[in-house]
Amino acid sequence: MNDNDRAYSEKRDFIRMRVEASVTLHYSGGSAVALCRDLSSTGMQIETDVPLSIGDRIRVHIPSEHSELSGLNAEAEVIRVSPLDGRLQSLGLVILSMS
Repeated sequence: MNDNDRAYSEKRDFIRMRVEASVTLHYSGGSAVALCRDLSSTGMQIETDVPLSIGDRIRVHIPSEHSELSGLNAEAEVIRVSPLDGRLQSLGLVILSMS
């Protein structure tokens, strides 16, 4: 399938990298470990059991496997919430800033 065959809604301006990385979410009620499923320069998809809602602002820390690097810290906003099995939900996040 080439780009012309895909529906316009599937095309993205930024490439998403599929990952399975453990991340730490920092939100108004505390912090929790979650799973990052994909990452791009403008957003990420996270799986978590933390009950967050559209519009919530959170901090996400993705640790580095290399001691020389501090990892990724991102300020993000929840723009999509999709229920998964059990208490899990998938969160679509837009990255507001990174450090």
